[in-house]
Amino acid sequence: MDNNAQGGKAYGLLKSQQEEKLNSINEVFLMDSKYAEEEDLAAKLEMFKKKYMEFDLNDKGDIDMMGLKRMLEKLGLAKTHLELKKMMSEVTGSPSKDTFSYHDFLNMMLGKRNAILKLILMFEGMGKEQEQKDVGPPSRKTFSDLP
Repeated sequence: MDNNAQGGKAYGLLKSQQEEKLNSINEVFLMDSKYAEEEDLAAKLEMFKKKYMEFDLNDKGDIDMMGLKRMLEKLGLAKTHLELKKMMSEVTGSPSKDTFSYHDFLNMMLGKRNAILKLILMFEGMGKEQEQKDVGPPSRKTFSDLP
């Protein structure tokens, strides 16, 4: 039996270990007095964790350039390599880093500076809330509504 094979069980274990790591980082942010005023912090951190796990495709805990590219393509926003590099440096605060950690990601999402990626994700989040409000059975029609 090959122990290096990545089956469904191994993948599930990997994802749960990853989630535990991200949860512990969320705990640190929840206890940080710097974010005490942040509205719905726990809910935001949970949402950010899910979004991050969706795109940490190399399973090393960091999102690399390809992960960022896939993230944006999934949102329907293909970017050039130069734009991706600029976004990466906005998240990390360093033009030389080619990956960003969950910690970097949270600092960007909860921080005061506006990064392009932050704006895109906030906008996408608002779009999803709007979509969810429109879901449900159509309103009842009366005879006077008919043409």
